[in-house]
Amino acid sequence: MTVTTKATIASFGGKLLKCAHNATTTNCEMAFNLYLPPQATVNPLYKVPLLVYLAGLTCTGDNGAEKGFFQHAASQKGIAVLYPDTSPRGLGIQGEDNSYDFGSGAGFYVDAIKEPWSKGYNMYSYITSELPKAVFDNFEQVDGSRVSIFGHSMGGHGALTLFLKNPTGYKSVSAFAPIANPSNCDWGRKAFTGYFGEENKSKWAEHDATELVKNWKGDPLDILIDVGTSDNFYKQGQLLPENFDKAAQGKGKVNIRWQEGYDHSYYTMASFADDHVNHAARYLLG
Repeated sequence: MTVTTKATIASFGGKLLKCAHNATTTNCEMAFNLYLPPQATVNPLYKVPLLVYLAGLTCTGDNGAEKGFFQHAASQKGIAVLYPDTSPRGLGIQGEDNSYDFGSGAGFYVDAIKEPWSKGYNMYSYITSELPKAVFDNFEQVDGSRVSIFGHSMGGHGALTLFLKNPTGYKSVSAFAPIANPSNCDWGRKAFTGYFGEENKSKWAEHDATELVKNWKGDPLDILIDVGTSDNFYKQGQLLPENFDKAAQGKGKVNIRWQEGYDHSYYTMASFADDHVNHAARYLLG
């Protein structure tokens, strides 16, 4: 699968690539950002691990790359960072652009089974299979055997669920303000009803981190989660990290750090970006 690099931007000694490719899972062209640290750009034979960042509602692959400040620690550690989009674009499905929390910019990292969304809203398959294959095939510096994942809000939901559903696919996971129990919040109920149907509650559970972690049988968990005490979406009951923490009891370590005065924005992520990259580095470089 051919990837087109549309722009190259210098960042912390490495290169941030603005890329695009035609994706079969989503039936459209998909854009993404890929940061290659200086270790990979100076020596193309040097293999670097990959950290996947999943963004939140309304975002594209540009938001994290331009505002998350993740390249700072990634450049120091020698880690590539992949920034995918959050949904297919321009499929022409009626209603896909009508709201910020469903459809365009709100793919929720699931494979829809309900028409018409099943014709392209397959972000789970895109993120876990098609996109990484495109990256590994086109950028030989990136080591496909060493991959970690993290994300924000809807992307935090995606990171947690993809990690829990693919225990051999990712070395570690962390999240900023994740939608940790989507079956029990308005955002999640709207998305799961639209993509799966109200009647398919078993499918909801398959993509709900709080439900998935109850059945975790892998190695002891080590999950870093940051939530701001001034996060209005937390206060509205959209995130529910306590439910996840309770469900994960006895499964390992879930370190929820309550950051005093911080909100739901990229200012929060930029403030604690190095911590999350360093969390992944312990597993990617160990």
